[in-house]
Amino acid sequence: MITRLELRHLIECGFLPLSCSCTVNPDGSLMIKIFDPITGCVELLVTGVSTASLVSSQAIASLIDELSSEMVARKIAFRVMRQFEPASL
Repeated sequence: MITRLELRHLIECGFLPLSCSCTVNPDGSLMIKIFDPITGCVELLVTGVSTASLVSSQAIASLIDELSSEMVARKIAFRVMRQFEPASL
């Protein structure tokens, strides 16, 4: 069984070189905040992550992969949106 402390450590290390803060909420769910350590810019903030299925290293790796993919998708969407913005006057 993986303790909450170990779970937090594994998730936080999974996003290096970005910084990650993983907080256990009163209901046992997680809040995961991934941010740039230099600028402090938040790349992704996810709340209410259930720990029920995070019982193996494979499940934790899948969560990290899913959140990493979400960050990439958001960056791509942001770039596409910026391409279609009207030029500044």
